Amino acid sequence: MTNVQLIEKINTLLVDEFEVDADQITPEANLKEALELDSLDYIDMVVVLEHHFGFKVKPEDFSGIETLQDFYDYVANRMNTKALA
Repeated sequence: MTNVQLIEKINTLLVDEFEVDADQITPEANLKEALELDSLDYIDMVVVLEHHFGFKVKPEDFSGIETLQDFYDYVANRMNTKALA
């Protein structure tokens, strides 16, 4: 999966699963504030990531993720790690 495909899939999941307004999805958007995600949404996001991307997520993995770009990078890195495993 290319980075563009990965970003498109993440954006689609945000719109479909979390009812995020597509206009709010920009790389610099703060994941919690701009996308109006609460702590329960983060738990749901872990479940969605594990289901759609096939890797386990630790809660502490989200501690450094502030923007949507950070989130894209995290998923891309985990996908690359998974491919190498």
